[in-house]
Amino acid sequence: MNLLKIHILCWAVIFAPFFSYAQMKINAVQVGSKIDVTIGDRFFTSYITSADEKYPFLFPVNGPVTGSSVTSMRNGEYPHHSSLFFGCDRVNGGNYWQEGLERGQIISKGAKIVEQGDRVVITDECEWLRPDAESPVRDTRKIIITAPSKDLWQIDFDITVETLMDVVIEKTNHSLFSVRTAFDISVLNGGVMINAEGAQGEQATFGKKSAWIDFYGKRADSMEGIAIMQHPSNEGYPAPWFTRDYGFMSPTPMYWPPNDQDISLSKGEKITLRYRVLVHAGDHRSANIALQYEKYKNE
Repeated sequence: MNLLKIHILCWAVIFAPFFSYAQMKINAVQVGSKIDVTIGDRFFTSYITSADEKYPFLFPVNGPVTGSSVTSMRNGEYPHHSSLFFGCDRVNGGNYWQEGLERGQIISKGAKIVEQGDRVVITDECEWLRPDAESPVRDTRKIIITAPSKDLWQIDFDITVETLMDVVIEKTNHSLFSVRTAFDISVLNGGVMINAEGAQGEQATFGKKSAWIDFYGKRADSMEGIAIMQHPSNEGYPAPWFTRDYGFMSPTPMYWPPNDQDISLSKGEKITLRYRVLVHAGDHRSANIALQYEKYKNE
């Protein structure tokens, strides 16, 4: 074998894993009232829109190393926490967050897969409804799923909320984009919750404004986590965070409204909110969460 062939062979061996990963496809398939998403040959997540659920949500949200969900799906103490979701309590007397469909429900009008291959794009329009009341809000959402690397899987959640009448949202800790983590990565189980300023745990992060929070913990012989980022274009950025050591985080202005007053919106107002979710191997340093945020804020 001549020298040129040896160099070509060595080059191929070294770089083949990168090329094989780059060629991995991200696919989606509609299965009844959910859309299943796979990255390569690995199942990642489902967008669930069942009519008997409180709201659409993503579950599981599997880690790139273990293949186990970094989120949890309800429990006896907080049955209204469904993995990765968007909702709000105390909207014109309705409750679009906690259990009890008669109190309010966010109904998908038909999620669609509009793109797959290098990425998956899902669109949905949702009506906020409750019995014997007109709908106060309609939202349109786009979910974009990509895989920047084998150790980093990404969900972009862009949502536009439109008021269909004058809307009043009373002060509430139950609001907007949220994640309930798996217990094994929670602070109570030895995991870490850290924000962009380096503050850790519920006591140091609760009510604090920050661009992002990362939640991660040890899983067998590996480390996995999930981070939520707020885009700077969001109204009121950066919103303060509602956090819990048992495994919950949500950037929300509703618990800390301006001047401690109700939030009032006029009919026809539109508010667009953008969030990025990173499901990653390692801790916040090895996953380069701060660098990933610098990329996101300029998109």
